[in-house]
Amino acid sequence: MTFGDEEGDGVGFATARDRDWPSVRQFNVFLANRLGALLDLVRKFETTDVRVVSLNVVETSDCAIIRLVPSDYERAVEVLTAGKLPYTESDLIVVKVPDNDQPLLTLTKALLKAEIDIHYLYPLLIGVGPMGSTAVAIHVDDCEQVATTLQKQGFTLFNEDDLKE
Repeated sequence: MTFGDEEGDGVGFATARDRDWPSVRQFNVFLANRLGALLDLVRKFETTDVRVVSLNVVETSDCAIIRLVPSDYERAVEVLTAGKLPYTESDLIVVKVPDNDQPLLTLTKALLKAEIDIHYLYPLLIGVGPMGSTAVAIHVDDCEQVATTLQKQGFTLFNEDDLKE
C-alpha cells in the first residue's frame, strides 16, 4: 500500500505510518462518567459514514475510557476533533479467530509460546475482510513481534483497509 499520487512515487506504508506490520489504530476516548455520555459518542459516529467496528468501555469513578476502533481512521479523527472529545491513540493487532473448536485457546497458546503478554483483548462487532471473518483486537507491548509471531504460525492478520470492506 502506498500513499501519494497515481504516478508511482507515493510514500510506502511503513514510512507513512512509521510501522511495517499490519495494525489497526484504536482511539481511547475519555468521557465524563455520566448517564448518556456513551450514547452521545456513538451518535457522533452513527450520523456519519464511519462505523464503530469495536467498542470496549473501561469505567472508573471519575471518567470512562472508551476504546473504539472505527472503520475509517482519518474520518474518525475528524469526528472526534469536531466533537472536541479528548482521546489518545494506540496500535492493536487484529487477528482472525481460528476456525476450530477452541479458537481462543489456539490463539492464546500461540502467544504464550512466544512469551507475549496480552494487555487486553476484545472482539470486533463486524466481520472483517473480504470473507467477513470473526476477529479479535489485541493490545500488547510489541505489535511488530506479535505480528511476526502470529504470521509465522499461520494466523491471518487484518489492517485498517480490511475494516472498510
